[in-house]
Amino acid sequence: MKAILFDFDGTLANTLPVCDVAFQHVFKEFDGRELSSAEVRAMFGPSETGIIRKNLNHPDKDEAIEQYYAKYLERHDELVEPNQEIHDLLLQLKESGMKLGIVTGKARRSLDISLEALGWEGLFDAIITGDDVARPKPDPEGVLKTLAQLRITKNEAVFIGDSDADILAGIEAGVLTIGVQWLPDFQTLEFAAVPDFHFKTVNDFKGALERGFA
Repeated sequence: MKAILFDFDGTLANTLPVCDVAFQHVFKEFDGRELSSAEVRAMFGPSETGIIRKNLNHPDKDEAIEQYYAKYLERHDELVEPNQEIHDLLLQLKESGMKLGIVTGKARRSLDISLEALGWEGLFDAIITGDDVARPKPDPEGVLKTLAQLRITKNEAVFIGDSDADILAGIEAGVLTIGVQWLPDFQTLEFAAVPDFHFKTVNDFKGALERGFA
């Protein structure tokens, strides 16, 4: 194993609450629509800009996008609690020589806000966001682009995520897949696409990694 690829929202950081709040603000402000968290997350797949352009009825989508990012930044520190276990895991993996990648549907702009807030700037060797692909997860495009950036083969990587889209993308890319539910808020209660491994705690994952997933 040479690289570990991660989804971001709900996998590396508990950012789903701030995503919910920012989208809810935009749809209420521009369309007068009150959306539940479930309704917001049903739109996930494209980047934030893609979600707004596809689902917002109001014509001023550029201003709506700006307000999304403003709200995301404004509420980030309040709603996104750093997770020490995951922070320590990333540092441990990095120090061991493991290459780290992110494959996320988030746009680069919001990901950069989160990476800076969490102190993870410069930690990842490859990052593919929703801005970098034509086809979002569950299409494997993002995973394959990350492997190419890292110059490794599919047999040398694992992809970790909290949603069916993550697992399907990993399966289609031919990498080992891991479904996780180790944060307070995650996207999938029961994985419809069965991952190779499934962990509910960071410690369980670390133990399996030490055993070579045997």
